[in-house]
Amino acid sequence: MSVVVPVYNEEESTECLYEKIRDSCESLGPFEIVFVDDGSKDRTFEVLQKIHIQDPRVKVVRFGKNYGQTAAMAAGFAYANGDIIVSMDGDLQNDPTDIPKLLSKMEEGFDVVCGWRRKRQDKFLTRRVPSIVANWIIGRVTGVRIHDNGCSLKAYRASIIKSVALYGELHRFIPAMSTLVDAKIGEIVVNHHPRRLGESKYGIDRVWRVALDIVTVKMITGFASRPALWFGLSSFAILILGTAAFLVASTLYLGRFVEGWMVTATVGLLLFFLGAHLLSLGIIAELVVSTGDYSPGTALSTILEEQNGQVSTDG
Repeated sequence: MSVVVPVYNEEESTECLYEKIRDSCESLGPFEIVFVDDGSKDRTFEVLQKIHIQDPRVKVVRFGKNYGQTAAMAAGFAYANGDIIVSMDGDLQNDPTDIPKLLSKMEEGFDVVCGWRRKRQDKFLTRRVPSIVANWIIGRVTGVRIHDNGCSLKAYRASIIKSVALYGELHRFIPAMSTLVDAKIGEIVVNHHPRRLGESKYGIDRVWRVALDIVTVKMITGFASRPALWFGLSSFAILILGTAAFLVASTLYLGRFVEGWMVTATVGLLLFFLGAHLLSLGIIAELVVSTGDYSPGTALSTILEEQNGQVSTDG
């Protein structure tokens, strides 16, 4: 098993979190912990270096700058060696004692098990209300109706999560993205603690980004293999409006309403151009899907791992 933990400016909580994860995983068999330092500006990396030297089961990936939680999680998944991968936040709000529960749920045949912070210990208006609304919308749009997409405490089969392309801020949508590889998704209630150390890295400003990501995920999960359909549906509606505008224009022309005829004819022409443009984009997207290959960019990073008893640094 591998436990992947992205951290950013968490020097106060990192060592305590390591100890809690270690204590929870000792009885579960062989395990490793992969910390991903997402360009911290405090002493987080120094603390991780100390832990790594003391415990060879701890790997450390360090980004040269802050790339965001999705990039950090993707890097952790890439460097994890376990057959089962568990992800969690680095701020001590997720509880490592829930890890055995996640693994137990996976034994029922699930490929992805999500944590549900039913008693979430965050501010109501700025954190919980937007989360409730977002989870409801995500469930309706993607068809993956779990209670808490934003909970980082999840367990995955490595073969599944390593097949999911993560970029942007899509870490919140891993359950929906996993449906692209036919993953069976489960959910359990997990503990959630109030933040006592450090500061939250998220605020109300993330609502707009989540809204845009919902549209992106819907396109990926619903139209990734047939993008022409996505653009075609939009262009079809626009072409109908363009046809209606031309019919109105012809009526006005016969009635000798010159100004009205010119305006509606212009609108109809613009709508036809827009519809044709969307159809062209759909054709180009089909060509990209059929002939292209997705290759996410690789962030410059430093990796600390145990090799033949020696600590190595790899850029």
